[in-house]
Parts: sequence; structure tokens; C-alpha cells
Amino acid sequence: MITLKDIENAKTRLTGIVHDTPLTLAPILSKELGANIYLKKENLQITGSFKIRGSFNKLSILSNDEKKQGIVAASAGNHAQGLAYSAKHFNVDATIIMPEATPLIKVSGVKSHGANVILHGSNYDEAYEYAMRYTKEHNKIFIHPFADDEIIAGQGTLALEILENLQEIDMFIIPIGGGGLIAGMATAIKQLRPDIKVIGVVASGANAMKLSFDCKSIQKVESIKTIADGIAVKKVVPVMYDDYISKLVDQIVEVSDNEIANAILSLLEKQKLIVEGAGATSLAAVMHNKVDIKGKNVVLPLSGGNIDVTMLSLIIEKGLIKSNRKMTLIITLYDKPGALKNLTNIFEQTDANIVQIDYDRDSVSLDFGDANIIISIETKGSEHQKLIQDSLDESGYRYKKI
Repeated sequence: MITLKDIENAKTRLTGIVHDTPLTLAPILSKELGANIYLKKENLQITGSFKIRGSFNKLSILSNDEKKQGIVAASAGNHAQGLAYSAKHFNVDATIIMPEATPLIKVSGVKSHGANVILHGSNYDEAYEYAMRYTKEHNKIFIHPFADDEIIAGQGTLALEILENLQEIDMFIIPIGGGGLIAGMATAIKQLRPDIKVIGVVASGANAMKLSFDCKSIQKVESIKTIADGIAVKKVVPVMYDDYISKLVDQIVEVSDNEIANAILSLLEKQKLIVEGAGATSLAAVMHNKVDIKGKNVVLPLSGGNIDVTMLSLIIEKGLIKSNRKMTLIITLYDKPGALKNLTNIFEQTDANIVQIDYDRDSVSLDFGDANIIISIETKGSEHQKLIQDSLDESGYRYKKI
């Protein structure tokens, strides 16, 4: 188990390498949630996440002979990028095993630093097992993404930065995957400020650590599925639970993918920040009342910003639908000249902007002479959508909302 001194030594090694990322009050969120919400923007860190802290600290203490051997890692993305960046700095050969479904932005980021990437397995655990075999076969040095003292100490420097810049703190809410970030941060927090609560957040689709915490013994899950790929860890490593989580963490909560998506969208709209699923879990927890924060000073580490563009696009689309700012309708009308114009007049009169139209006259469910119009429109909330639907009803259109 690491000590505060280990974290302070790591901070010295990282000076001039990592950014002291912004720690700012989020006034809109604070007003909405009834607490002082501070965001630590590690999504703006080098390589886009906090992982550079642990990776660089680890490589900085390797001997020259170990560096000549080369390193291997298994990672869903952020550890890989941090390690690749660090390996380039120290001129060390790096091979990174990543799950096959890893977002392209993370794969490209690793390759851009000169590391060799091998895609293997459907999740982190399968990539990890292959990486261990690869390490042995090629006589390399394996760098674990979280169960490693120097990695944990490096991640703990994030807490030191925050504590140096903000005195009034009641609570930290920290994402948990394998546990490296919360282990390092909690070590620093509890040794410097034992009065501060440390709350962990897992994704519901990868909740082995919460199950273990609640049962007070290590639990397994059969499968994982979450948009928070950075914390999609299936197995709990005993040392992480026994030495850190069980001793230093006050509470663990879980959030669903929909709640994570809402948090990503909120950060994008209200804070102008792009944050990946894992990085948004802390905000998801407070937005959806998983933790009592009323009147508290709360720090949320936005642990990373490496989100796949396709996933971001999907989250925005679903978010617009859920918040009643977009509506898609299937409308059946008689297929004759002018029918579509009459329909679109209704949307013009109700001030709804059409963004997409599909025309289907071939469906076997249609009567002869009918056609289905699948139309997507921008709307201004639930009342506006009701106005549009009332207008369609008054004009006798058959339709359904999808």
C-alpha cells in the first residue's frame, strides 16, 4: 500500500510534464443541484485523461535495462495513450493490447505516439489475458493499468493538486473501474484531510467493485456492458479492494448508461466540455440523486475526454429526443399531388423545423394509394410537441410517435 510520501515523490517526477488542469466552480450546475460543484478538468490533460500521471511516474522509475526490454500493457484506451506518450518520452519500445471494440480515437491516439497496437478480445479482461501471454513470450515488462504502486501514486497527484487549490471540500466523487484513480486520490485525501468523504461511482453495466464493497468480499460479474469504456472492468483485483477500496472509500454508487449519457450532454451544453463516459460518471451520480450533496462543497474529477465521435453523436441524438427537442413521426396520408405540401404546412404553422423526411409507399401494411411519411422535426419542448400533435389530430392525420 502506498503512502502520501509516494504520491509527493510522484508529483515531483511529473512537474513540467503534466498539466495542472483547471479546477473551477460550475455555477449553473451548482444552482441546479443545490451544492457547490467544482469540476477538475482532466479531460484537458495531456493525452486527454488523468492516466498520463500514473504511466509517466511508472516509466520514470524503470531501470535502463528494463527500459531496453520494452513494455507491454493492456488498456481500453486512456492508460494506453498515457503509456505510449511516456514511452516515447523515455525512448522505450511499447506494445499495447486493446479490446477490439476500442473507440478509433483512442487507437489512433496510441499509434500517434509510436506505440505498436494489437487489438484482441471483446473487453479489457480478455485483452489483459492476452497481454500477459505476449509479455512472457517476448520477455517484456508488463505495466498494469491500475494494480501497481507507482501507477496508483501517480494518479494520487490529482488529489494533491485539488487540495492545494481548494480548502473547503466536503466530498470527492470519483469514477471507479479497476480502482487506480480512487485508490491514489483516496490515499492522499484520507492522509491529509480524513474529514472529507470519498465516494466512488461505477457503471451499472460494470459494477463488480460496488458489489464487492456492498458484500464486503470480492464478487464477480459474468459480463460487462457500458458506454463508459474507460471503467469497463469485469474482475476486481484483490489488492485494489483489500488495501484501498475497503479501507479508504466511504460509499460506492452506480449509474446507468442513460444517466451517464445525460451527464455527457449536460457537460457539452452547459459547460462546453467534451467528456467521455467514464469521466462523466461523477456528474451522473449527482444529477440523478445517487449521493446527498445538498449544501456541500463537492469535487468531481472529469477523468477523461476521449469519446468516440460516433458515440457522442448517438448521445446527442438520444438526448434531444429525451428532452423533447426532437420528435420523429410516422404519418399515413393519401398519396396524391399536394398531400405532402398540405402536411408540411402544419409544421410551418406550428413553427416546427423539419430536419429529415423519408417517403414509403411500398410497405405491405399500407392500403393501396396510401404512403407513410417518416418525418423528424426540431421542437421546443413537450408543450410544443403537444401543439403539433393536436394540429395533426384536428386535420385528421393518422400518425404515431417513434
